[in-house]
This record gives sequence, structure tokens and C-alpha cells, in this order.
Amino acid sequence: MQLLAHTLVIFGAALLAAALFPLARLIGALTRGTTRTSWLTLAGLILFFIAGYLLFLGETRQEYRNLADLLVPGVFFCGAIFVFWVCLLALRTAQDLKRICVLELESNTDPLLGIHNRRYLDRRLVDEVSRARRYGLPLALLMIDVDHFKNINDTYGHQVGDQVLIKIAALLARSIREVDVVARYGGEELVVILPSTPAANATILAERLREGVATQIAIPSAPGQADIRITISIGIAELSHEVSTTAALLEGADAAMYRAKSAGRNRVESAT
Repeated sequence: MQLLAHTLVIFGAALLAAALFPLARLIGALTRGTTRTSWLTLAGLILFFIAGYLLFLGETRQEYRNLADLLVPGVFFCGAIFVFWVCLLALRTAQDLKRICVLELESNTDPLLGIHNRRYLDRRLVDEVSRARRYGLPLALLMIDVDHFKNINDTYGHQVGDQVLIKIAALLARSIREVDVVARYGGEELVVILPSTPAANATILAERLREGVATQIAIPSAPGQADIRITISIGIAELSHEVSTTAALLEGADAAMYRAKSAGRNRVESAT
């Protein structure tokens, strides 16, 4: 009995020490904050318990003659199993949640441009239209198309065309608010959802985006020659009594964008 009691306490201390390994991996994956501090506190408590187990083992003079005497060592051992299992499950849960977040991000992100894709755009636009209609908030939409993009691909190659789209997408992402959404609609067409934004404010933003692309993005030319400037055409649509659905909002912005292209490109047109 004496040997069994000591074995239970020793294995319990070993399990507590083993629990520190998944706990350390979990803590290492967390950024600084209250959650990380809480797990660090738990690690400190586990070290304290290990010291308590070893102290109990060295200081106790109790003789173990029957199963009832093994109650305390048994509780020590079962408690260690519980702590080890909780730490292991916490690590596995965190890893699974991370994988789910990565998969969700990949499913909602355009792999080339690093912005939201059409799937996310359609879902988010339905939510924003519903919210705007429920609370009577303004909602605007920008439809953006790269001017002469086919000529860019045919003249300079698809890799250059891809780089142009990547730079434009990055500029748009830097220029909008956190609540706004920029997504790839298809091909070289991009869409920006502007919650709580009337058409007048959307026009100001659209002009700023148009000027930003025209002044900051270009295709390097041969030495001694001017770089080829890139321009965009933007159509604006606003949610209203006449334009009250996602389809109507997209159609209005698309029609306004084609008017901008027909009027000479590198300009902004509104559906209203």
C-alpha cells in the first residue's frame, strides 16, 4: 500500500509536469492580453501544485494499510489527470478553431488580390441592405472597373495585369473605413460597400479613389519614356425606395460605371 500511494503521488506530479507542455504551446500561440495572462497564471498554479505533491511525498509519515488510506493520493492522481486533460483539450480546441478561421478566411478571400471574393460580397451585401432598410440608414455601392484592362493584358501580359489589380486592390483597402467592404466582383471589376454612407459622401470617396489610382499606379515604361498611367471608372448607386434590393443596387452601380466608361473613362458617375 505504501508503494502504491507513493506511486500515485509521483505519477500525479509527472502528469502535472506533462500538462505544462501543451499549455506552453497554447500560451506561445496567444498574443499579449488578459487571456494569455490567465493561462500563464494557470501554469504558475500547476508549478505550485507540483511542489505541493513533492512536499506531501517527502513530509508525510502516514502508513497506508487499506484502500481508505489511499483516498488522498488517489485524489492527487485524479486531479493531475484532470489538469492534464484540460490543458490538452484546450490546445486541441485552439488549434481546431485556428484551422476553422483559416479555412473561413480562405473561402472568403480572393487568392490573387487578397480582398474579399464574390461569395463574401453577395452574403455581406444582403446583410447590409437588410440592416439599412430595417434602421433607415443610407447605403452606397461603388462599382469599379480598370480602364483598357484588356489592352494592358494583351500588350504587357497577364502578369502585369495581375500586378495592376493587386496594387489597385491594396490602394482601395487602405483608403476605406474598417466598416466598409472591398471585394472582387469579377475579372477586373471591384466593388466597395459603404454602410451608413449617402451618395454625396460616396461620390467624394470615389473621386479620391479615382485620383489615387491615376496618380499612384502606373506601368513602368522603357528608359526615357513616361510610365503608362492606370485609370479607373467608377459607378455609384444608393439604396432608395426605387433601388431597394441587392440586385437593383448592383445593376444601378454597374450601369453608372458603364456610363463613366462611355463618357471617356477615368471618371465617376452616379446612378441617381
